[in-house]
Parts: sequence; structure tokens; C-alpha cells
Amino acid sequence: MKNIVSLCLVALTGFAHSQNTNESFDDLALNDSVRKLNGVTVHGDALIGSKFKAKNRAGSTYFISPEELKTFNYTDINRILRTVPGINVVEEEGFGLRPSIGLRGTSPSRASKITLMEDGILIAPAPYSAPAAYYFPTVNRIQSFEILKGGSQIQYGPYTTGGAINMVSNQIPSQFSGKIVASMGSFDTKNTYVNLGDNFKNFGYLVEYNNRNSDGFKTIDFSNRTTGYNGNDYVAKFRINTNPEAKIFQSLTFKAQLSDEYSDETYLGLTQNDFNNSPYRRYLSSEVDKIDTKHDQLMLTHLAIPTDYLTITTKAYRNNFRRNWYKLHDVNVGGSNVSLASILENPEANQAGYDILTGATNTADNALRMRNNNRGYLAEGIQTVFNFKLNSEILTHDIDFGVRYHLDSEDRFQWDDRYKIQNNSLFRTVAGTPGTQDNRVENAEAVSVHVLYNLTYKKLTFSPGMRYENIIRRSLNYGTSDLDRTGINLNRKQNRVEKYIPGFGALYKINEDYSAFTSVHKGFSPPGSNEGDKGESSMNYEAGFRFNKKALSGEIIAFYNDFARLEGADTNASGGTGTGDLFNAGQARVQGLELLVTYDVLNNENSKFKLPITFSYTYTDTELKNEFNSGTEAWGQIQPGDEIPYIAKNQFSITANLEHKKFNFAISGKYNDQFRTLAGQGAIPENELVKSNFIVDASAKYHLTEKVSLMSNIVNLLDKEYAVSRVPAGLRPGMPFGIHFGISAQF
Repeated sequence: MKNIVSLCLVALTGFAHSQNTNESFDDLALNDSVRKLNGVTVHGDALIGSKFKAKNRAGSTYFISPEELKTFNYTDINRILRTVPGINVVEEEGFGLRPSIGLRGTSPSRASKITLMEDGILIAPAPYSAPAAYYFPTVNRIQSFEILKGGSQIQYGPYTTGGAINMVSNQIPSQFSGKIVASMGSFDTKNTYVNLGDNFKNFGYLVEYNNRNSDGFKTIDFSNRTTGYNGNDYVAKFRINTNPEAKIFQSLTFKAQLSDEYSDETYLGLTQNDFNNSPYRRYLSSEVDKIDTKHDQLMLTHLAIPTDYLTITTKAYRNNFRRNWYKLHDVNVGGSNVSLASILENPEANQAGYDILTGATNTADNALRMRNNNRGYLAEGIQTVFNFKLNSEILTHDIDFGVRYHLDSEDRFQWDDRYKIQNNSLFRTVAGTPGTQDNRVENAEAVSVHVLYNLTYKKLTFSPGMRYENIIRRSLNYGTSDLDRTGINLNRKQNRVEKYIPGFGALYKINEDYSAFTSVHKGFSPPGSNEGDKGESSMNYEAGFRFNKKALSGEIIAFYNDFARLEGADTNASGGTGTGDLFNAGQARVQGLELLVTYDVLNNENSKFKLPITFSYTYTDTELKNEFNSGTEAWGQIQPGDEIPYIAKNQFSITANLEHKKFNFAISGKYNDQFRTLAGQGAIPENELVKSNFIVDASAKYHLTEKVSLMSNIVNLLDKEYAVSRVPAGLRPGMPFGIHFGISAQF
């Protein structure tokens, strides 16, 4: 099997092709507005493809169309997802570079508990062995987002509890065309996106370039160093295909992507008092913190349509990600290493450590330990999906059958440097040796199979499905003295899990305006490498009602997730020690309500204006049912009845968009309820609290011509100072007021 995969990966490519070769996805998507749910031709990169299809699935599904993305022109994934009910986002650095996303109560930490995909293939650095999303696609080059929850996402594991997010990259156009989008604004932030493509009878291509950079909005004590980032993203797609009228239509598309990013970013936050006085401050001890990343993707997609009722899509892929986050790990006080979190939580009791962090005094040699979190990730595989569609006068059969073989790995080769502070400057006192802090490889091998049968009889659709996961997890720890990896002191671990994951959904179309649906499915998250770890397990239920009557449309959904085994992870990003080990949190439940309503105030076909207003609301209630000590600062000591940390109970957003032939003006507000940072119940202690906030954004666009537009957007219009998190260490601020201006031109 490995040899077969290797042969397929030699010519890795990406696939993007509409079954209708005369129309591009962009052209078709123009009809997919809030008010019109016309169908969009589905190509091999999309799972859903349109709002129309999203509204006709037996499970919770949300589609963010290209037109919606153009409204605010966000480059921050956290802000793009703010209107989607059921999503819990925890910000970190304010720009959305490394998002933390949860669905329906799953832990948001680095989006490690949901299935992340780009163009239908797994995109996390190492989806089975190290899923934390230190890499996330540049959203400027993403054409649409598909969010699947409940029974609608059983096909797209391995994470099947909360849901899946698929990002559809920009597609090859239907004719020669190009586009330039450029903007600049607060904090010397600049974004430039350029693409060029063409389509012929048997060939098509698209090339893209994206640069984004900023000086950042934080200020480092005693330093003139910026706190921003700089990133580049390059993409090329090439497609060859048979004649559209060929007896068996086939296409082969190659996709190559390369990106790099450099960020002056840290894990070090602020104490409560310092945050209250100056939320955008950074301590001197974080001055040299930085992260360097490189990502490349190769993907090959083959599409074959042997008959009118059968489509076969095969994808071979290889994702390679490398990063080194060089950051302050802890400080040495009186010969003992003291964690950053413990100092910031109680600076009065740790005055000596606090003085080191702030640079208030000259330190001894080796007082600060900087860690090179140097890691490499590789994910590769091949997957094939067969789709059968058979229609009769009263029955419609839609069967999806897929197989995937996947390999991934995480390679940690880390070391520590030591520093001191003298006269408000950092000096390195000891240069560490690579591999002497951590020297191990985690890997996974997985075979997945799924089948989903959508049977429609008149107004009723049944959707039974089954997913199968066969996973082998391995750990090879060479030890910090075997830097050449001879294996002389090798510590091996291996764990194998075989899991059947059933699901069932039903949709009943009461009439053209109303429908009801329900689903039940098994939730699963892959295990760690410790023998006997079975992974996370739950049973998940949902019931919903959709409506679309004249100017009013929306849905309301109730969900209940019953965990037999909830797993947490000991990571730096969640406030832990960074081992990556999983721990069993026992039984738990998550229940809630999701509401989405859109009303077009000016519902008149003859009106020159449109004014759709969208309101979304999410209620999430969580409860841990067992007593245990998590052993990490991320969860703390657990008692029955405790709430899961970092889950806001109430969230809502409201967006109004005034549309005219010559201009658009939109305003959006998002409320995020307070949440606790350690598991607990009752009133939240001040040192475990992140307070609620309501943040308003606005955008405006003026169309000079049909092809050229001027645009502006404002984030945090009311300039609210607010905290978003207390992890990895200390309080962290959200983005302050920022205004950006730009131009969009296409031909």
C-alpha cells in the first residue's frame, strides 16, 4: 500500500473543475446571495457547493459564499466565522494567523478537535498525530467556506464530534481574467492579492500571489522592535481535460502551493493589573520571541464521469509544514524554573520572577530560558470518492462511497537557549544544542472508509451512513542524548484503534418554504500513542427546523452531545506543559441551541436597494461528570458539575448590509459572553475570567466601474479594549480600532 501511495505522490496535483466547463464557480456563485438560493455546480474541491444544497441536507450545514466574503474583505478567519452559529472562536494575536476554533462545545485550542480541510483534503499539519493548527490557509485565496455539523459531517473524519470545515480555494476561471486586491491601513498593515487565469477547451490554469504584513499593535517595553508579521503565499493550478462531449469525461488538475510566514509573536501575556493599565503592552522578556514557518502542498486530482449517474474523484496529496517558534519558556528564580503562567497569575507572590519578565532589574546569567520549538510535519495520502445518483419518478438515490489511505508525522527536534537582561536589553548567555530538549517522532497510519446513502421519497429524505477508521499511532522517542538518532536508547510506543462510526439523518420538506430535520451520529477523535487509548467517544443528537418565506429565512437547531469519554490535550497553546499527551476527562455533556435568521428589509424586486439583516445566536451549556486531576494548568482539578473551560455560554452576531448598484455599506456586531479559563462551576473567579465583549466592525465599497471598486473596512469601530484569552500565559488583548483602505480591480 505504501508503495502505491508513493507512486501516486510522485505527480501530486490538485483538482478544481466544474462539471459544466462553460461556467466558472465565480460566475455561478453570483446568484448565491442571501436572498437567492440558486444551485451552484459542484466541483471536486467543494463538499456542499451552494446555500441551496446546504439548506437541503439532513444535518446542520452552513455555506459562506464568495459574495459574502467580499462584503468585509476580512483576512482574519476568526472574523469570517463570527456569523456562523455553533462556532466557538478564541482569538490569540488579533490577526487570525493561528486560529483556535471549536464546534458545538469541542475544545477550540488550535482547532485540534475538528476536521479541517482545503479542497476536500485534510489540511492540519498532521491530522492524526498532531492536529493543532499552527498552519492555516491564507484566507485571501479561499473562495468559500463550508461548515458541517451534526450528522451532515459523518463522511469527513477523523474528527466527527463537533464538525468539519472545508475551505474551497479559488478556482480556474471560465475565460481569460485577472484580479488585483490591495489594501493598507492601521499599524502599517498591507495586503496584496493578485491572480491570473484562463480556460481553453482542453486546458486551464490559475496562478496566485498573496502578501500580507503588519507592524502589529503591541509595544515591547524598552524596545523599538515591531510585533507584527510578514507572509507570502504562492499557488498554481493547471488542468487538462478531455473534450466536454467525450463519452467518458475526464480531467486531471495539478495544484502547487508554497507559503512562508515570519511573526514577532509570543506566548507571554500580561498580569491582570498590567492589562487593565496598558492592554497592548509586551514585556521586555518577550523581545526575541518569533515564529518562522514554511508550508508547501502538492495535490493531484483526477475526475472521471463514466456515466450520467456516476462520478469518480481521486485525490493524491502531500502537505509539508515546518516551523520553529522561538519563545520564552520560563524563568529561573533562585535556582528553580518557574512557569510564566504561575508568575502572571500571582505576581505579588512571585515578585522576583515578575521583575525578570518585565526587565525591571538586571538579572543573573541564564535567568531566562528560550525554547526552540522546532518541528516538522508531513501529511500525505490518496483518497477516492464514488458518487452514484439514480433518479426515478418517486425515488432519488444518492450514494457516496469513499476510501482514504493517509500517513502523517510530527518530528520534534528542540533545544533551549539561555538569556539575561542587562540595562534593558536581552543578551544570550548559552546557545543550546539542537535536540537536547526534545528529540522524538510521532506518526500515524490510517485507513478510512465511508458510505452515505441519501434516499429521497417524495418529501422525505433518509440519510444513513457509516464511517470506518483503522488507525496505528506510533511514538519514537530517541532521548536528548542520542542526537544522531542511532536508536541506542529508543523508547517505542504503539497503539492501534479500529472504530466504526455510524450516523443517521432525516429531512422532511413540509412544503417549499418549511422543512424539518434530525440526525444522530457517533462522535470520535483519534487516540494518542499510549497503548490502550481508545480515543474520544460520544453520541450526538440534533433536531432542526428551516424556513424561507418571502423576505424571511433561517433555521433553529437544538443539539446534545453525550460524551462517554472526553479527551483533553496537554499543549502549550492551552496553558499546559507542551508534551502533547492526551488525558481522559471522563464523561461529559454539551447541549445547546443555534439560531440563524435573515430578513430582507427592502424585499422589492423593483427596488434599487437591498438591505438584508442577519442575526445568529448560539447557546452552549457544558458539564463534566467525573472527578479527576487533569495534571495540566489548562484544565486544573475537575469536580462533577464543572463547566468545560473556554466555552462561552452565549454568543450572538448581527449584520446589516445595504446594497446598491454603485455601493455597499455593511456593519456587523459580535457579542461573546464571559467564559472561564479553568474548569469550574458557579461564579467565575476574577483570575479565571475572560469578560464578555461586543465588537463592531464596518465596511464600505464604492464601484467606480463594473470592474474597479474602492473599499474600506474598520475593525473594532468603537475601539473597545477587551481580553480574548488567558492562555498560553497571561491575558491577551483583542484587536484595537483599525481602519484600512484599498482597491479591487479585475479584467
